[in-house]
Amino acid sequence: MTSLQARALNVIIRYTVKRRLAACRTPEDVRRVFDGSLAIAPKGVRFTPGRLGGVSGEWAEAASAAPKVGALLYLHGGGYVSMSPRTHRAITGGFALRGLRVFAPDYRLAPEHKFPAAVDDATAAWRALRDQVRGPIFVAGDSAGGGLSLALLLHLRDLREPLPAAACLFSPWTDLAGTGASVVSNRDRDPLLVVGGDVIAVAYAGAADLRHPLVSPLYGDYSGLPPLLFFVGGTEILLDDSRRVAARAKEAGVAAELRVYPEMPHVWPAMSALIPEGRQALDEAAAFLRSAGSAARPAA
Repeated sequence: MTSLQARALNVIIRYTVKRRLAACRTPEDVRRVFDGSLAIAPKGVRFTPGRLGGVSGEWAEAASAAPKVGALLYLHGGGYVSMSPRTHRAITGGFALRGLRVFAPDYRLAPEHKFPAAVDDATAAWRALRDQVRGPIFVAGDSAGGGLSLALLLHLRDLREPLPAAACLFSPWTDLAGTGASVVSNRDRDPLLVVGGDVIAVAYAGAADLRHPLVSPLYGDYSGLPPLLFFVGGTEILLDDSRRVAARAKEAGVAAELRVYPEMPHVWPAMSALIPEGRQALDEAAAFLRSAGSAARPAA
């Protein structure tokens, strides 16, 4: 059952942020809306600047000794045109409190830096993290960062490089061509997003085909990827972006699980300070990563 807090938040978002997004006509308009989003960082987390593979970013670590799960590369959302590690401290800090040492790269954004700049930055940060960490390493991301996380996995697999132990995706944007049925069926039900992502999709893809697997991971081959866990709201226009990728991954033999939360706004774990469903999703995501990390460790 959807909490009263989430229902109230949906109403607020619908009549504030969604209306502002509906008026956006350029990537810069979207950037102004998303960069002004409320970000509530949890207490008990240290956030420190860092750099991995030449990519600047931010570390999130629990101030107290939390049970260690592993290291996490977290790729923030924002339509590839906006936001930053700072705007996603609710999620990175939430993972830190649940036992993960998190690095969130401040990857290059469009339209100033088009595809494959974000993929290149994510790859460089991943390689550096992999080289300095012993134990399980994971990847996670939300929205565009969720799609970027999947693109990173496909890219590493194609390069025959070591893969993360698992990946967790919150409301991932996997189809920049916008072909999912939920784009139409949920257009009025989605508490946050509006139809019209083609403006930022083209700004990011540039001359690349919108159905290129590293632009839109929906169109990729999922064979050989690690376990995947998807979270998506039942009324999101991006519902089918998760449904279809999870199905493709399962068909390829990947351990993929889809969790659909009714009536949740896009990337609701970012609102974990306000709604219990956000905290629940983070709990489930951390438990999934902990389990995958234990399975990936060699037997003593």
